[in-house]
Amino acid sequence: MAGLRLGPLLRYVDGPPSVPDPSAASSATVWIEATRPCAAEVRCADGAGGTARTFQVAGHHYALIPVTGLTAGTETAYEVFLDGTRVWPPADSRFPPSVIRLPMDEEGGLRVAFGSCRWAAPPAGESDPVGPDALHGLAARIAADPAAARPDVLLLLGDQVYADEVSDATRERIRARRGLTDPPGAEVADFEEYTWLYDESWGDPEVRWLLSTVPTCMVFDDHDVIDDWNTSAAWLADMRATPWWRERILSGLMSYWVYQHLGNLSPAELAADPLHTAVCAQPDGTDALRAFACRADADPASVRWSYRRDFGRTRLLMVDSRAARVLAEDGRAMLDPDEAAWLRDQVLDGPGSCDHLLIGTSLPWLLPPLVHDAEAWNAALCRGARGARWARFGEKLRRAADLEHWAAFPGSFAALAGLIAEAGTGPAAPASVLVLSGDVHHAYVAEPRWREGPGPDARVLQLTCSPVHNSIPLSIRAGFRFGWSTVARAVGRRLARHGRCAPAPVDWRRRGGPWFGNQLMSLELRGRSARLRLEQARGNDVLTTVAESDLVPGDS
Repeated sequence: MAGLRLGPLLRYVDGPPSVPDPSAASSATVWIEATRPCAAEVRCADGAGGTARTFQVAGHHYALIPVTGLTAGTETAYEVFLDGTRVWPPADSRFPPSVIRLPMDEEGGLRVAFGSCRWAAPPAGESDPVGPDALHGLAARIAADPAAARPDVLLLLGDQVYADEVSDATRERIRARRGLTDPPGAEVADFEEYTWLYDESWGDPEVRWLLSTVPTCMVFDDHDVIDDWNTSAAWLADMRATPWWRERILSGLMSYWVYQHLGNLSPAELAADPLHTAVCAQPDGTDALRAFACRADADPASVRWSYRRDFGRTRLLMVDSRAARVLAEDGRAMLDPDEAAWLRDQVLDGPGSCDHLLIGTSLPWLLPPLVHDAEAWNAALCRGARGARWARFGEKLRRAADLEHWAAFPGSFAALAGLIAEAGTGPAAPASVLVLSGDVHHAYVAEPRWREGPGPDARVLQLTCSPVHNSIPLSIRAGFRFGWSTVARAVGRRLARHGRCAPAPVDWRRRGGPWFGNQLMSLELRGRSARLRLEQARGNDVLTTVAESDLVPGDS
């Protein structure tokens, strides 16, 4: 009999219709991993539902089940059946029923929660070396009062799993399977070991239930593959020269497609996706998926991991800031030309068609000013602005200090500033353009000011939130705090002069933070208003509000 190995995860859920219609049919998708091939089915209490047969990758069995017949503005409990036997919710579940909740219209409000960087929480009863898990706190709050306000969507902005920093339990599984002597040692080596990371992270009871009842959008960052993934052309050449790297990158891309990317797509996009069709059409889809991963590794511009979601009059663009990079020093870019053109098209699509534009990118666009200037300076050194000796020094420093955010790609930084200004200016501009990021293990709010002209009409902010469940050394905390100071700005200017760096098109000021701890940010978007809340995990399964502010007042 087929069992449920992992899931269900509620992934795609239709946003409110552009013209509110209570009778409008809506859809959702539910992801599962089963223990054997089977027919997977979702049955909703209101009669909606859907079925899909599992597909196979590397001996594992998955399904993404399209659920149709849902109605905007409603909430319905659902169950999961495998070959006709109910497997979710478990008979002994201590949690409320999992539900699919669809927002009615944009005036009813949209709640978006986001964060990044989550180590798997240890099993119940074990001490937690990095403190309470923010997702546990969110799960506990929703479970305690299922009718209360909850996120309409949860954005996980990278480092959903740590392929290069595994738990003690996973380390022991690796030791038992292949030993720890040969590289990559106590890091995952192939697809099978990647599945262990997801088992550990998403099999956690609180998180498993949370992900079954709150829709999620995901994008990868470096630790989903390896720390500092795609830092530079020299870094990539060194990695490709190691005997274990090819299997690591192919397995990382394959597992990301199965566990994270597939659920980002709408049912219509799934139906039109040739890879999904090919994988599902074969008894074993491993070869088709591996061929896709080989192409994605050899020619990153041939694959798009970025995607768009519309929630009524809120537009979300999730941008790949890892695999889409151009790494050649004489043409470095965060996004390859096709990816940059796609982003521009999505940002400017339908002037006046959105009240809020959210740009999700795992790496912050605006960093503490000293960090930004250090990265721009380092990029200048690496491309030879001060000669070959400085370039060699710059490459070593870039890798040692993780200097590879948007600031390390000055042309891309400026292009994004220009695109935001263009989208945010004029009578059809949205009320806000918000860049949502994680990665840097603290939270802050930064507001840019354009050096030339009055700047956009929209409120533009960088909102950064991480980690969900991780830690940051005290020395790094002190460094990030210092990075916002007046003295740090002066140091940064000296670095920029040494690197002969062109001035950035914007400067910016911190409007909130820095905040340190395991945390989640959330936005409440209602009409053209926007409100921000930052909550931190305090104690067992408790989220405490540490900051709230109106980003765009209700009368804007």
